[in-house]
Amino acid sequence: MTSREFNQDLAQAKRAAKIRPVIITDRGRPAHVLLSITEYRRLTERQPSIAELLRDDESADIELPLPEKIDAKDWVRIPDLEA
Repeated sequence: MTSREFNQDLAQAKRAAKIRPVIITDRGRPAHVLLSITEYRRLTERQPSIAELLRDDESADIELPLPEKIDAKDWVRIPDLEA
């Protein structure tokens, strides 16, 4: 949505922002984003750090699937420079 469109029809921009973020452009370049308050709060909500998650007692029950040991020669290919 251009800045002009935004200024001319704020109601439309607000309706669209309820569905997804609205990018407002200035001279064809993204300049601003209009978000619903719900989306803004979701994006700015503090997330626990990995240290906090690992320190949590409930995380002790989490299984971490690790791949089997892989030999490096199976995934690294050395180019033949003489070919």
